[in-house]
Amino acid sequence: MQLRSFAVIGHPIGHTMSPFIHRRLFALSGYHPEYTVLDVPDLPAAMDTLRGMDGFNITIPHKSAIVPLLDAVDEKAALFGSVNTVKAENGRLQGFTTDGIGCRKALLRCGLDFGGRMLILGRGGAARAIAFEIVLTCEAPCIDFACRGESMEKAESLCAELSGLCAKLEKPGRFRVLSYSALEAGSETYDLVLNTTSVGMYPKTGVSVVGETVLRRCKAAFDAVYNPGETEFLRLAKANGLCVVGGMGMLVCQAVAAHEIWYGASFKDADIEQLIVDAEAETERVFRG
Repeated sequence: MQLRSFAVIGHPIGHTMSPFIHRRLFALSGYHPEYTVLDVPDLPAAMDTLRGMDGFNITIPHKSAIVPLLDAVDEKAALFGSVNTVKAENGRLQGFTTDGIGCRKALLRCGLDFGGRMLILGRGGAARAIAFEIVLTCEAPCIDFACRGESMEKAESLCAELSGLCAKLEKPGRFRVLSYSALEAGSETYDLVLNTTSVGMYPKTGVSVVGETVLRRCKAAFDAVYNPGETEFLRLAKANGLCVVGGMGMLVCQAVAAHEIWYGASFKDADIEQLIVDAEAETERVFRG
């Protein structure tokens, strides 16, 4: 198999860990194609260039906008309304999403999984991908969403979509939306809390989207933020005895899923564990010297 060129696209797109991670995964498979970073302000105008590649990854703001420009999307990507991985074959582009499975695989490597009562902080694209993955993999999904007042309506719409999917799959499901103030004042306990917001991300570190009052009512915590490796959210969670999982695991695991799509890759667990460690170290080197 000949693999020539891949890229990650977005706009604006500054420093990204995608080249470091994907080049390492290609090397582990014995391939050395070009992997570049492309700032794409005009997505339709870039499609001819993208069709000439073997595949590409997509980040903000093109994950949904690219869907109608593709020749096909897989069932999960169509359901999510979002694509982060595209495979190109003979100029034909097919879209996939690996965000949800990336999160689940990151949890599994730490002995955790979706299940029980879950709390998702935020209601954006990452929250949507993870929530749909939960519904698809859990027998009886139970999710509370916490978000700001201006996001409550969109979160309610997401809950309605999730309830509709449960009905289609003929499984029970329970979804509701809380304000952060109601969450702080409540007494509900959770098996897993997942931060899908950007709160605590470099350079605005040292802040957490929720405090110890909420975290003490949780058993495990996941943060989609990967820079820094230990966010204030995870630091507080660990200090209160929670099992914690950082965002680099998700970033690497969703990249692994992309390579499985592109050319049927298979990796050793030890190699992926080492890549997560090395990617965290590279992030520290680049951003904090």
